[in-house]
Amino acid sequence: MEGKTYIPQGYHSVLNLKETQYAIETVKHTFQTKLANALHLVRVSAPLFVDPDTGLNDDLNGVERPVSFDIPVVGVRAQVVHSLAKWKRMALWRYGFQPGEGLYTDMNAIRRDEETDNLHSIYVDQWDWEKVITAEDRTPDYLKMTVNRIAGAVYDTLCVLQQSFPQLHTSLCRTVSFITAQELEDLYPQLTPKERENTYVKAHPTTFLMQIGGQLRSGQKHDGRAPDYDDWQLNGDLLFWDEVLGKAMEISSMGIRVDAMAMDRQLRESGCDGRRALLFHRMLLSGELPLTIGGGIGQSRLCMLLLGKAHIGEVQSSLWDAGTLETCRAAGVEIL
Repeated sequence: MEGKTYIPQGYHSVLNLKETQYAIETVKHTFQTKLANALHLVRVSAPLFVDPDTGLNDDLNGVERPVSFDIPVVGVRAQVVHSLAKWKRMALWRYGFQPGEGLYTDMNAIRRDEETDNLHSIYVDQWDWEKVITAEDRTPDYLKMTVNRIAGAVYDTLCVLQQSFPQLHTSLCRTVSFITAQELEDLYPQLTPKERENTYVKAHPTTFLMQIGGQLRSGQKHDGRAPDYDDWQLNGDLLFWDEVLGKAMEISSMGIRVDAMAMDRQLRESGCDGRRALLFHRMLLSGELPLTIGGGIGQSRLCMLLLGKAHIGEVQSSLWDAGTLETCRAAGVEIL
């Protein structure tokens, strides 16, 4: 299957390869510092692979196949992580974090079944973060407050970047517009979910789209979500309007995590009751794990957005199909 890459007419990178590497370093160093300060997070180390029997790997939309390999000395077949959504919550419990305290880490993953295009690669790099909260914090207002802090960190990072690279002319809106997936469907019932996002975010350049995962009144879902980490009533995607590609770019998927009641409901709705026997799920359903909020923030996507790049391969090293490479070569786009 070939990727779906396109290069906008007249596009050229403002930065050369060397400048791009310096700019990537600036973005990553600046943003993770601002994120940690905004959300009171401490950096921790995290696994590249996990034992699937723990239930800690992220199932994403439930159909993606994890990369797995045997480890003879351990006697298990490990899985490369899809994300660290569940591992982080277990780590907060093990490390004894208290409400208001959290962690962040570099997450590197392989998503072998990803359909590659300008924004999607089989290699995933993101900041995964998680924070302990109280039962009283499990509200839309607390979620919105957290989103505003993350969006502020993105905006402030752009300001720092443009001090070092004044030739960059990326423009972002610091004010976040909040809308639910149902409200978006009601606004544009004739459009597909992706078309709805693009139409709304073009008019509201920084948007947090809330309540993703459950069925809408149309009987369809806006997008799939695993049933065992986000509470589908208290989650969402942080989207920015990308002037280069002329479309909405998702920078972060995040949310207040399921408590025992929400997990019970979502496992039943998704037909995933078999997961209840896994260690993570048993601990959560019995109330042993802390209540948390968390998410992932795409490192390469953030670099793409702030550096004004047209393809994710301009800011990360991965493997691409022949069609993608030829499209980029013909347009003069240099893939790392």
